[in-house]
Amino acid sequence: MMGLIVWQQPGAGKRLRTVTAQETAILRVPFLQVEVVRGPRTRPGTLERRMIRAAQKLRQAGVRYTVLPADYPPSQWPQRHGVGVVSTLSLRRSLAVELVRRITAERGLPPGSVRIAVTAGQMTGELVKTVTELTLGYRYVMLDVPYGGEELCRRLRREYGVSLLLQPSREQLEEAQVLVPFDRRTDLTGNNEAVVALYEGAESAFPPLTVPPSVETQLPAGADRLQLLAALRGAGALAPGQISLSVPALDILKSSNYNTTL
Repeated sequence: MMGLIVWQQPGAGKRLRTVTAQETAILRVPFLQVEVVRGPRTRPGTLERRMIRAAQKLRQAGVRYTVLPADYPPSQWPQRHGVGVVSTLSLRRSLAVELVRRITAERGLPPGSVRIAVTAGQMTGELVKTVTELTLGYRYVMLDVPYGGEELCRRLRREYGVSLLLQPSREQLEEAQVLVPFDRRTDLTGNNEAVVALYEGAESAFPPLTVPPSVETQLPAGADRLQLLAALRGAGALAPGQISLSVPALDILKSSNYNTTL
């Protein structure tokens, strides 16, 4: 069971318990929903103490990961109490190729000439899948990874007849129209036309997601949408094809965001 924290408005003229918990289900996935009272007059210190109590309730119930409210930064969550925040990394990486396609189409970048650079600290299954799909759709794809790239390059050439540029220079990475870093890169300026950041801490730079109306009506209001969809996908309640990118809001990936969020 996972956790779900939602805000509750103070009662008018009556005193409420400031932190309460009850079991609920979303798309048949069980959650322990913790309601935390927060009003316009709630002080930051008071809210912090209530969130600590919320974390303690989740831990006592055996919950290991939770979905936070939409406007509550994960950096403020008291993880020292043994309950982590649901990771959105796998979900974001699964949508990376779709996002790159959307960016290049929206900006009129031809698949035969656009330069895409992927960087990573190590080879993973998610990286191999992303690079493979990109090389099948684009002519110029670069991969900067410490090891394992040669084998992937040979396999792509043998099985699909496509090429992959390995170990690009820093200048080549900077000149790519689309940069896809799987790990934070402090040595790059990020002055690319778009940066699709696929590591922890870059959640705010990911565009909004949409689900079918039949699913949307069952989602609780006020929860962090990306975390909630990641939790439901991880529990098997949502198939990969049921989560897609919203049409607007791709401007959030402009390179001007790189130095602040990536």
